[in-house]
Amino acid sequence: MKGKLRSTTDKLLPPVVLLLLLLGLWYFACASGSVPKFMLPSPADVWNAFVSDWQLMLRHARVTLAETFIGLFFGIIIGFFTAVVMDRFRIVRKLLYPLIIISQTIPTVAIAPLLVLWLGYQMLPKIVLVICIVFFPISISLLEGFGSVDADTVNLMRSMGAGRLQIFRYVKMPSALGHFFSSLKISVSYAVVGAVLSEWLGGTEGLGCYMTRVRKAFSYDKMFAVIILISVISLLLIWLTGFLQKKCMPWEKVNQARRKENV
Repeated sequence: MKGKLRSTTDKLLPPVVLLLLLLGLWYFACASGSVPKFMLPSPADVWNAFVSDWQLMLRHARVTLAETFIGLFFGIIIGFFTAVVMDRFRIVRKLLYPLIIISQTIPTVAIAPLLVLWLGYQMLPKIVLVICIVFFPISISLLEGFGSVDADTVNLMRSMGAGRLQIFRYVKMPSALGHFFSSLKISVSYAVVGAVLSEWLGGTEGLGCYMTRVRKAFSYDKMFAVIILISVISLLLIWLTGFLQKKCMPWEKVNQARRKENV
């Protein structure tokens, strides 16, 4: 128990100290008057802005989270099946892989207005943009995970009469889980940013739309408050992804314990 508490403290203490240091520097920069208030509101002003407008922010946050989760769900499914098909059929991989890479060279800022123009100002263009953002890291990471399987293990399974589905279930999928969750941690943060960006460029609800309104009103304290809220949401989603990874990959605890013993 003491060892676990010490390990948790060692992980949390450095970032907490750094965060407090940054907050202190931010506060003193504002208090000293070296930075104009309209350019950088103080932490107290940002906190007061959040407290005074938190109900409206949370209402917009629900819309952004709905777009994020729906987009994540379909992006993961499409990315998963694309990776499976490319792993199974080499010709499909040769055809799709370059197109997937090329699709990521198109700036998100350029896609978002077009999606709004084609699909309207409701949730659909935001969800489509999130799917486009999530699809790439999921499909590429899973494809690399499937390809990293030990060939001897696959040959052993075949010699024991295992079919393609059994090899996929018991060998390829467990080997690719680490790659999947690594890409998912990136995807969840990008998904939130993508949804907010799409709302910023065209929408009636969501944190991006809220940011546009407060920016036009020159309420930069509320602007900072919503930026911090978006960061907190992204961090919580990344933590949730790590929690799911531990539950889905219990053998990682054993491997980590063995590595510590060897060290």
